[in-house]
Amino acid sequence: MRGIRGAVTVEQNTKEEIWQAAQTMVKEILRRNSVTPDMIGAAIFSSTEDLTAAFPTAGVRQLSGFDLVPLFDARQCAIEGSLDHCIRVLLLVDTKKGQQEIQHVYLGRAAALRPDLP
Repeated sequence: MRGIRGAVTVEQNTKEEIWQAAQTMVKEILRRNSVTPDMIGAAIFSSTEDLTAAFPTAGVRQLSGFDLVPLFDARQCAIEGSLDHCIRVLLLVDTKKGQQEIQHVYLGRAAALRPDLP
């Protein structure tokens, strides 16, 4: 089992934007890592305190194959100077890929969280 991380930012605190961003991030993680929903043991999402319009998991639940994936939402710690309007995810995936082969996905302004990644 491997953990795959991701993060994405939204510009506005709306249900549509939160759901769309969460879906885009998850789809990109799946694509880059050749993962299907049945390979996911659990997905843990967190969002910053300024995102209150919707749960990211409610948007992801609408993706094909995610009806049986255990999804969990949490609140990120409120740290001074941290990135705002940010959704993060940790996917726990059953894969034979080595740690070096995993591609973590940081989109939008969240790319600044991991400048070491291509």
